[in-house]
Amino acid sequence: MLTLTFLGVGSAFAKRNFHSNALIEAWQTSPEKQPEPDDTLLIDFGGTGPLGINGLKDKPGFEYLAIGNIVNYNKIKRVFVTHQHADHIGGLEEMAFNNVFVHGSGSDKAFKPQIISSMNILVNLWDTSLKGGMSPLPGRYALLQDYFFILALRSTAQGYEPFQMLKRYDFKIFPTDHIRIERKYDWPSYGLYITDTESGETAFYSGDTRFDYEVYEPMMTKANLNFHDTQLHDDSAPVHTPLSDLRTLPPEVKKKTVLYHYGDSWTDPEFSFVPDEFAGFATPHKRYVLFE
Repeated sequence: MLTLTFLGVGSAFAKRNFHSNALIEAWQTSPEKQPEPDDTLLIDFGGTGPLGINGLKDKPGFEYLAIGNIVNYNKIKRVFVTHQHADHIGGLEEMAFNNVFVHGSGSDKAFKPQIISSMNILVNLWDTSLKGGMSPLPGRYALLQDYFFILALRSTAQGYEPFQMLKRYDFKIFPTDHIRIERKYDWPSYGLYITDTESGETAFYSGDTRFDYEVYEPMMTKANLNFHDTQLHDDSAPVHTPLSDLRTLPPEVKKKTVLYHYGDSWTDPEFSFVPDEFAGFATPHKRYVLFE
């Protein structure tokens, strides 16, 4: 079984629902039969990620994430980075420092999760985002590999090479049309297309993206469940997908599409149509089953 639980579902500026980061859990059986999953993966860990996971650890079925009354970051085996905005990477420093200094007592043998992304993100992640706060350690300077095992996904003729969980679930990344500097895809950001290699079933996770259904249609049509980035109001120069554009999707696709990364006004009456047209707004701390 593969499950997805959002730590938060809000936009970069949301205050009610934390940043849109998600926990993937891979199970040999199911949450009902196991006290904890066999493998874990965070899709991003932004500035409010630590608050989101701190709240999650107190929920039934997620007790394994706690050690005493704090988060046990050793239980997070991997982190996939979709892109370098702070609402997607801002919690990595806390995670890394907890693994080294709280759970590892400053030891060189402290637990290190795997960090996964494309080469063009990973080569910049340290120097342009994390180095300032994480490079100084007592008596020496650190590098990204002092905190994480690095998996840089290589580009192939068929796209980026996939990574796996439990040798059963394939995760394939695809570029998203999030920020354009001069042209489409010229600033690296990614979504995930997940396949259960035993059943052939799939799930789609858009990442941050402008409306790009022409590209995503084959994935979203096939998937059992879609998770799609949205912004609630139209924008003259969007960097996310306006809800008005998502309403143009085929009805059968909308019905299996969960909306996330939305602003704080989602409870306003003008958005009351969402549960009828879509699979709803994503709910924080709800465990979604991707594959049985």
